[in-house]
Amino acid sequence: MSTTTRSRLTGTERAEAAARVSQDYTAGSSIRATAESAGLSYGTTRKLLLETGTVLRSRGGNRGRKTGR
Repeated sequence: MSTTTRSRLTGTERAEAAARVSQDYTAGSSIRATAESAGLSYGTTRKLLLETGTVLRSRGGNRGRKTGR
C-alpha cells in the first residue's frame, strides 16, 4: 500500500484551493468528486468549504427509509 503526503496548504495556496473547491461544489459537484479532482482528501475539502462559508448540501441518497407507510 503506497501513501503520498503533500505539504500543508497555507497562505495564498490555501486561499486559491478554497476558492477552487468552493466553485466546483457550488456548481453541483459532490464533496468527494471535488476532493478527487483537486487532489485533496475529503476532510480537507470539507474544511476548506466551511472556511469559505459555503453552505453544504444535505446528504443525498437512500438512507434506509421505507416509503408507503
